[in-house]
Amino acid sequence: MSDPVTPPPARLPALYLGHGAPPLLEDPEWMRQLSAWSGSLPRPKAILIVSAHWQSAPISLSATTRVPLVYDFYGFPREYYELTYDAPGAPELAHRIKGLMPAGEPVLDRPSRGLDHGAWVPLLAMYPEHDIPVLQMSMPDLDPEHLFAVGRRLASLRDEGILIIGSGFMTHGLPFIGEYFAGKPGAPAWSIEFDRWAAEALTRGDLDALFDFRNQAPGMPYAHPTVEHFAPLFVTLGAASKVDEAPTFPIEGYWFGLAKRSVEVR
Repeated sequence: MSDPVTPPPARLPALYLGHGAPPLLEDPEWMRQLSAWSGSLPRPKAILIVSAHWQSAPISLSATTRVPLVYDFYGFPREYYELTYDAPGAPELAHRIKGLMPAGEPVLDRPSRGLDHGAWVPLLAMYPEHDIPVLQMSMPDLDPEHLFAVGRRLASLRDEGILIIGSGFMTHGLPFIGEYFAGKPGAPAWSIEFDRWAAEALTRGDLDALFDFRNQAPGMPYAHPTVEHFAPLFVTLGAASKVDEAPTFPIEGYWFGLAKRSVEVR
């Protein structure tokens, strides 16, 4: 009797999500949205996540063994600094990524670098069992076209059961939302306008407009005084099967005035 054939892993989409701060974990609606989203996907073999909070050139890969998390936030209650996310490392995935990059795109190992909050906060909501291997990859720069090219080289990983996640925030004008942190409902005009523009450009598959968002998007520079939270979107878009195909938006709305629109590409 022959051995049963192991079915190939299911092809995974690529995601871009708003990761919020640790208080996201106290937001029942957002937790439900993230949990429902991950529950709708095939179970990943491993997760590759690119966070707004790690820029390092050349491309760097986080630890492939369990190391402490990076608590890269300030002024929050003590319990947030005691949270853990003890997912297994992903050394095989790290090896694959190195093999996918050209000679001019070196990849370094950072064996002591743990997951930052742009990675572990959403993963606590989406995969709270901590049982799927996770690898974090740095952004080597904030150039949209370069990050898109990196995503193109990673796209084949989706056929191997790897879930690629870009973690940022659709709008991130923190210096301009004081009144919304104080409880004002809704969102500022610059946040709404940028969010709508991005959704329309994504739906059209208008990469040229998205690449030039600094000049073309309404709401700038208030929506992104610095652009690291929008930049992971370009890795996600690069990993799409058809870059001009409209994505879906599993999560929409606002959180303290910031657009939490999330994107799924196939």
